[in-house]
Amino acid sequence: MRTPLFLLIALLVAGVIFLLMRLPDMEYLFVAGYVIVQYIVLATAWNILGGYTGYVNFGSAAFFAIGAYSTVALVTVANEIDELMPASLAPFFHLFMPLPIPVLIVIGGMVCGIVGLGMGYLTLRLRGAFFAIATLAMAVVLQTLVVNWEFVGGSSGAYILRPGEFPGLGSYMQYLFGLMLLLAVLALVAARTIERSRLGYGFAAIRDDELAAEASGVPTLRLKLVATTLSGALMGMAGAPFPYYIGYLQPQSAFGLEYAVNSIAMPMIGGTTTWVGPLIGTLLLGTLQQVANVTISSAVNLLLVGLLLIGFVIVAPNGLVGLFEDRWRARGSK
Repeated sequence: MRTPLFLLIALLVAGVIFLLMRLPDMEYLFVAGYVIVQYIVLATAWNILGGYTGYVNFGSAAFFAIGAYSTVALVTVANEIDELMPASLAPFFHLFMPLPIPVLIVIGGMVCGIVGLGMGYLTLRLRGAFFAIATLAMAVVLQTLVVNWEFVGGSSGAYILRPGEFPGLGSYMQYLFGLMLLLAVLALVAARTIERSRLGYGFAAIRDDELAAEASGVPTLRLKLVATTLSGALMGMAGAPFPYYIGYLQPQSAFGLEYAVNSIAMPMIGGTTTWVGPLIGTLLLGTLQQVANVTISSAVNLLLVGLLLIGFVIVAPNGLVGLFEDRWRARGSK
């Protein structure tokens, strides 16, 4: 299936999902759905570097938080300019500021893409566990910087007031969910396109045997820099609308352990060698977590992740997609 046709089908499916969720008139569906779709973007972004290229990134929460805090910084700048703006110019200023969320998503992606490129340049000469530890250290350093940056709220956090309604949709939460759903489509289409391109084959060569790929003429460092940039940009785009979703952003929520853990666990449960693996893993684990939030407590979410990871490492180390492929090949050989 060609990419334009896949994009069209994905957009149609997203549109149907959005319309079906509006039928019950339950706002919580969009609140929970936003989290699940957000994790689709994060898991797909992580998989570009961790699954396709084979470099495990423990700094997912840092990129997500940078995207969120880029929005906070821009909103703070807009508010301070608004206070200094002459009354005669205020109506003209309000035509452009605060920036629309789609613009904030693009800016968050650009900022995190640059950070990803810098991280790659500094750390990608490391391999294996050393690279993973370096990404974790980067997340700790960035969190420390944000905690001490009073302009974006520091350790006290920052409030972001969102409108109660969005013209044409009613609830502003539905608008946020729709944007994240479109972003998930973009992430999945990008991942599928990469997987079937020369870029994806280069990533796979690095994952399978980096030394052999380098000896064969594959520009490994350049490809790894591309992977860190794309992965970081998508994670930042996922984080940019988060302040409007949560309303009150503080470092503990933006750099939450669940973002780092889930963005790794979901692709591993679904399968890391294909674009559909993170989607399947997110739908399974994300839905279970949202059900647990309602029926038990949000405190069991990480417990669910741990139990599922242990189970899949034993039963299906290559994820659900790998398990299905193994069963299919076994059936075909009979």
